[in-house]
Amino acid sequence: MVQSESAGPDMNRSHDHGMAVSLTQQDRSRRAFVASLRSHVLQRMAGDLRQHFEGSVGPDHEKSGATLESPEAIHEALKPELPFKAYSSVRTAAQEMVFDVVSDAVDREIESLNEKAARSENIERLTLNPTLSLPKSVTGIDVHLSPGAYHEERADNDVSAGAVYDNSIDVFAFGQFGKRHNDIGATLSNYLRLKFPEFAPLAILDCGCTIGHNTLPWAKTYPDAQVTAIDVAAPVLRYAHARAESMGVPVDFRQMNATAMDFEDEQFDVVFSSMFMHELPLKHIHQYLKEAFRVLKPGGVLWQMELPPMNAMPLYENFYMNWDTYYNNEPYYGTFRKQDYRQLLIDAGFAADDFIEATMPRYTFIGEAAFEESINSDNTFDTLTGRMDPKGTRWYGFGAWKR
Repeated sequence: MVQSESAGPDMNRSHDHGMAVSLTQQDRSRRAFVASLRSHVLQRMAGDLRQHFEGSVGPDHEKSGATLESPEAIHEALKPELPFKAYSSVRTAAQEMVFDVVSDAVDREIESLNEKAARSENIERLTLNPTLSLPKSVTGIDVHLSPGAYHEERADNDVSAGAVYDNSIDVFAFGQFGKRHNDIGATLSNYLRLKFPEFAPLAILDCGCTIGHNTLPWAKTYPDAQVTAIDVAAPVLRYAHARAESMGVPVDFRQMNATAMDFEDEQFDVVFSSMFMHELPLKHIHQYLKEAFRVLKPGGVLWQMELPPMNAMPLYENFYMNWDTYYNNEPYYGTFRKQDYRQLLIDAGFAADDFIEATMPRYTFIGEAAFEESINSDNTFDTLTGRMDPKGTRWYGFGAWKR
């Protein structure tokens, strides 16, 4: 059944779309506890850690003549400290608990979810490739500490990885990604619409789409465009397709590696990704960007939501963001952020003068008028850039136009 955008929440269901799972009171209570714990860690405990560094560890090192001039040096200085150990321990435990508390409801209904996905409408919009070789950067890591990551299949036509992902976002992000986890897609797409009103894309590609939560807003922002989304993992694509169909949003989902796409040259007006590049080894980042340049039409744009680069952020923020590199099974995170993003795109074929970047408030949280005013007057890099915070997260985007 197609779900309307304005459908009200059902407290007995995890979401307001056709792939929602039923929740018991125990499910809701456990999820609420872990979401609150995550919020506490990322706000109160993180604030206490910063205070400890700025009030004690940093000054002590300065007095001894050992200046801390890199994120790695701050990490080493804080590792023996009790506030850092407590913060890291609780944050890691909370991350593991995210997947634990959502899995019960998914496991109870997985057979039904698999059946729903298999019989969802417009199945021709889903194209899987069972012979696709998955990269070791996917199969060798339980990324984000998610058991089995996003590619593991437990049964025929399995969607469990997608269902776990969708349900885990509610807990992981404690509401900071918006009602349908779609604020990044809504923010990035509406930035292009408002900043470049003459640009009217007819073919849009989302790379590394997982469950399509940030893909679907592009179809709403540009309703005349054909939207395609790719990922290497079949379980999340099956779920993404069924989820999109239940919402009545037409998107073509294809199993494909973004570093070696099957598309013809110059096929898309927009190539988009969200939180994708920092999951890739540097070699694969270069391959992906060259492929993005190849499949873009002249006059098209590569537009990525990503972590802000180290050269744009304060030293302590770089240390804080790079925590995931060491403790959250994201080994490529820090290496990516060290890159010169403009140079990455130049190496892929884009012209230096065509580079664009922006920091943006969350579109679905503040509304169009405030959003448009902000993007026309502000490009702030601060402690809220790229971080989930109820006080006012700012997403970072970068990319380039193709001449």
